[in-house]
Amino acid sequence: MEYSWLCRLQFFGVRAAAANIGTGQGNYTAKMFQEMFPQFYTAGTEENPAVCLIPSVMLDLFLSMANASIIPSQWGALWQYAAGLYVAHYSALYLRTYAESSDTPAQAAASGALVGVVASAKLGADSISYDTDALTKATENWGDLNATQYGQLLATQARLIGMGGSYVI
Repeated sequence: MEYSWLCRLQFFGVRAAAANIGTGQGNYTAKMFQEMFPQFYTAGTEENPAVCLIPSVMLDLFLSMANASIIPSQWGALWQYAAGLYVAHYSALYLRTYAESSDTPAQAAASGALVGVVASAKLGADSISYDTDALTKATENWGDLNATQYGQLLATQARLIGMGGSYVI
């Protein structure tokens, strides 16, 4: 049986629309992020404007990732909020590992250690243990989105957005 009709461009568009697959790239900007999430900026004054706490090269990367991942046609009115949550999530993860510099490789490696919920603590001899099980189990299906409140909010909204049915021809 010949399926040459599948190669016609008009059918690819129909299939994408029927499958509820969005297209396009967002245009979320650093200015939008600053307005929505001022906690990632220093308090500015007229003489000293606010400065982003995320290095510009990383902020630009997070903005680019959000614009490619959070598709406006899929999110509708929630698109800007979702893109902001995406950037805030990765910014928060980045800041958890941030250090001005490290004196040793061990210090550099320690900045990326996974830290979970405190499971137990002891005052004498200063012992503390963490339960990372909640983080690792929760991220099985959602990657790292359960690692921050921003990511959890984004995952919750994504579940609601994605609840609609799909039909693929």
